[in-house]
Amino acid sequence: MAAAEDAKPATREKNTAPQDSPAPATSATTDDTPDFGWSAYAERVNGRFAMVGLTAILVIELLTHDSFLVWLGWLW
Repeated sequence: MAAAEDAKPATREKNTAPQDSPAPATSATTDDTPDFGWSAYAERVNGRFAMVGLTAILVIELLTHDSFLVWLGWLW
């Protein structure tokens, strides 16, 4: 009987990431806990992305010597 159980065809196991590594407890730059929704961490990240976007718009305006709205085609 034991030989019959050993003769089962090998099945491929799913390749999954290890579940024993939890999400980080804090942000890389602050002691805030990353959280969903309205949190200080989310507002800080949103502000940083807004600053990057504004800087990109200013660089486009400096390089093209046109307003961003002209560059988008909204004004002539």
